[in-house]
Amino acid sequence: MDAAAAPTPESARLDPADASAVHEAVRGRYAHAAQTSLLAPTERASCCGPTSCCGSEPRGLGPEDPISRDLYAVAEAPSAGALAASLGCGNPTALAQMSPGEVVLDLGSGGGLDVLLSARRVAPGGTAYGLDMTPEMLALARRHQAEAGIDNAEFLLGTIEAVPLPEESVDVVISNCVINLTPDKDRVFAEAFRVLRAGGRLAVSDIVLLRPLPAQMAGLVALWTGCVAGALLDSDYVARLRAAGFEDAAVEVTRTYSTVDLAELAASLAPSELPDGVDVDSAVALLDGAFASAFVRAVKPA
Repeated sequence: MDAAAAPTPESARLDPADASAVHEAVRGRYAHAAQTSLLAPTERASCCGPTSCCGSEPRGLGPEDPISRDLYAVAEAPSAGALAASLGCGNPTALAQMSPGEVVLDLGSGGGLDVLLSARRVAPGGTAYGLDMTPEMLALARRHQAEAGIDNAEFLLGTIEAVPLPEESVDVVISNCVINLTPDKDRVFAEAFRVLRAGGRLAVSDIVLLRPLPAQMAGLVALWTGCVAGALLDSDYVARLRAAGFEDAAVEVTRTYSTVDLAELAASLAPSELPDGVDVDSAVALLDGAFASAFVRAVKPA
């Protein structure tokens, strides 16, 4: 792994207003995860949890952690590699409405699983685009596309705050546990609105906060790149989508996390990844009931 992709120390704190620092921390973690998958397919990394790209080293299989496990049926996966490299907290392709001939865009497409599943659903005649800012992830996704033999998918390099597609060119925008990672969520919602056609749908799986995070946990790199510290309150998510112009915005909680789940997540962190004076038991108590996985939907007015 080159120096540019080296993960930011997890004990560090991020200023959410420093977009460049947040992008680099996230990019470094996901580059590290993708490189691990490319070099060692049996040791894939997950976005959040004990196999996390949030930790010092990716550990084990992503789909085995409490946030990522059991989101997809093995039989539906277009390739074993794409399933093993999934970094999500939900399955937006199972909940989003898609039809043959439509165009789908996945914001932060990672290893490509949701893009490839979407490409199947919009065939014949449709296209699924995956957008990711990490070249290593794009290389991984293209490998999975080749393994699956899917030709109506295309992977693009870019950020979700500046989508490299024209206005009103997409029917469905999906995303899986990525929007929480951006420091400029309003810009992401504006871009999704811009590229959607009239009547187009937003269908996002994401981590949402059910209450504000305790001050000592907010801003930690481990929690930001791990999908928690950057998450929006569920009510704020809806309000921001409405402000961007969307209608029928709603948040539906799809998975909550027990103290056992939280203990499993917290136990995967090194002591340096926790705030000063906070041990694993304290971290579990601070995070208990604070966040959940959710499906977020909205519609661009017809």
